Amino acid sequence: MNELKQRILAENKAGLDEIENQLSENLKPYLDLVSEVAHHILFAGGKRLRPLLLVLAAKLCGFQDKYAKTVASAMEYLHAATLLHDDIIDDAILRRGQKVAHSLYGNAVTVLVGDFLLARALSICADSGKIKVIHIISNLTENMSTGEVHQLMRKGDVTLTEDEYIEVIRRKTAVLFQAACTVSAVIAEASPEKEQALSDYGYDLGIAFQMIDDLFDYTMDTAELGKEVGADLREGKLTIPVIHALKQADSADRDQMVNIIKNEDFSVDEFKTLVALMEKNDGIDYTIKQAAAYVEKAKEALSVFKASKTRDSLYDIADYALARRL
Repeated sequence: MNELKQRILAENKAGLDEIENQLSENLKPYLDLVSEVAHHILFAGGKRLRPLLLVLAAKLCGFQDKYAKTVASAMEYLHAATLLHDDIIDDAILRRGQKVAHSLYGNAVTVLVGDFLLARALSICADSGKIKVIHIISNLTENMSTGEVHQLMRKGDVTLTEDEYIEVIRRKTAVLFQAACTVSAVIAEASPEKEQALSDYGYDLGIAFQMIDDLFDYTMDTAELGKEVGADLREGKLTIPVIHALKQADSADRDQMVNIIKNEDFSVDEFKTLVALMEKNDGIDYTIKQAAAYVEKAKEALSVFKASKTRDSLYDIADYALARRL
């Protein structure tokens, strides 16, 4: 996995460096405090996966103008805005191994900076002059908000189904990956076939990425994860490894799992017991298998494009979504 990550970083160093420049260049808020809070979330070690996807997908369509990096920065602003808002909703403590923004600057300022980043992203996309780009981004923000509300409505509900879970992560995560790839095709004026292929790639990649992210809550320690272990569970988020294990478990195992899930103050030992029960009832392996299937679908979607280093990079990113540790 480390070799795969290093290859992605090495082969795309120039593009990633330019994305970093664009993130600073296109921010330019009026107030220093806005800049400080925005920088706190934007430059805390994010992978830049969404903007990189846009740049690579645009290149795959033959578009290598610097403007792609400008639009790519909008994707990262949108992502950062959702992280600021989500951390407040979840009452999170850590993000990427550091204190969350609202614990340093307060809820009000953090919400408003999230709003600023959202507005800045919309402004950048409007500068494209393409109404379709604006529609994609407006639909994206609507979906992400709805996904968050859906998740809140089902908080702590052990009857949450896998289909509902997929719908939540589609709206909260996959649509942003999908939008990054689709916007690239639009600004490149690619054919409908190529636009659909990139849309499908982004969607499937986003679903796989979130599934593996959700698995990390049960397979990593705090130092690796960058947030408290078991945070998703304490926040009442039922994710695919738990959902599937509950479905497969016998009544005794299920009752034990439900008791731990419903206790927000579960102990370290209880959490370890839950993870063991999830492993016993196929929650871990099933999640990996499902994510792997989405990764393969994502790669298959790119078959409409000719073989190239750019397509190989997109394949590598899909493989990385599954094989990564973080």
